[in-house]
Amino acid sequence: MQIRSTKPARDSAIHASDSRLSTAIAIARLIGIMGIVYVHAWTGRTAEELAAVAFGGQAVLRTMLAELFGRSAVPLLGMISGWLVVSTAARQGYAPFLLGKARTILLPMLLWNAIAILLVGAAATFGDLKAPTPTSLGWTLNELVPLVHANDINVQMPFLRDLFVCMMIAPVLVRASSAWLAAVALVVVVWSVSGVHIPLLLRPQILLFFTAGIAARRFGLAERVAKWPVVLCALPFVVLIAPRLWTALLGNTFFDAHMHVMTAFDLVFRLASAVLFWRLAWALAGSGVADRLRATERYGFLAFCDHLVLLWLLGPVIGLATGALGAPIYPLYLLVQPLLVLGATIVLGRMLLTVWPAAARVLSGGRLGR
Repeated sequence: MQIRSTKPARDSAIHASDSRLSTAIAIARLIGIMGIVYVHAWTGRTAEELAAVAFGGQAVLRTMLAELFGRSAVPLLGMISGWLVVSTAARQGYAPFLLGKARTILLPMLLWNAIAILLVGAAATFGDLKAPTPTSLGWTLNELVPLVHANDINVQMPFLRDLFVCMMIAPVLVRASSAWLAAVALVVVVWSVSGVHIPLLLRPQILLFFTAGIAARRFGLAERVAKWPVVLCALPFVVLIAPRLWTALLGNTFFDAHMHVMTAFDLVFRLASAVLFWRLAWALAGSGVADRLRATERYGFLAFCDHLVLLWLLGPVIGLATGALGAPIYPLYLLVQPLLVLGATIVLGRMLLTVWPAAARVLSGGRLGR
């Protein structure tokens, strides 16, 4: 009687599981980045005008899209970064590790901020674009590297800035005990809820999500959540979305009046959003569109970096045809803005790969031009 080894079958199953996990991570990042576009979508309205029509139909639609898809982005991207950093931070020396993160996070941030100042500032100075322009050396320096507050043009870049700070301590975090990780998370929660501004991190919540990603890898939480029913993952999100939408519609005045409670609620809601969208990403990773989504994700970081420049410069141009928020066909324009940004980014990425591969590699954080 011949006994056949089960090792090849087991190895094949492990490889398939790892491949699906890698694909799910790529899809989750793409979902998060596309969700951020809704948060920054072009409206053609000032902040004061948006506040005046906050409960109008189109304004409510915009808020819903931003809350449904955008609120999951930062925790999802932060947790994925923490999950992925475990392997590299554990095996590399500190200097080569940090140098690599400077090339893939800090350098693209600096270059895209410079591009934004140049292009958007020029369009505002010499054209009729209503956008921030350089007013002082201090403003310009903070716009290049958001040191004390967020950028005025590339408002998404504090995420990369804070992510790099997290990377600076990542080698310590991945080697820390679970008790120390929990202590770090608790300190960050207290810091976030207190509202104390310490420029070490502009958004301390990012360190919380980054630490949660490290813990998720340590305890296999990503794989465990992937086995949960979608309905179970969606339940906390569904329960929390109604009060989150209501408070978002009430605006900054309500938030400022209940800052500590709202910040704590926001942390819970963001984590619930991340769980749901991770589960959806896992489902998509096993579907027929998985390969296409994974191939598209290589442009995701470039889209994260360039989408505000595209929205500042091209949003008003398309808006000439669709009208601003309140116009009859504006909702259609709002819905497709992430797809338009992604399409424009793919065209830009392919052009760079053709004419200047080195620039494509640097501006995409190493994702293109390998």
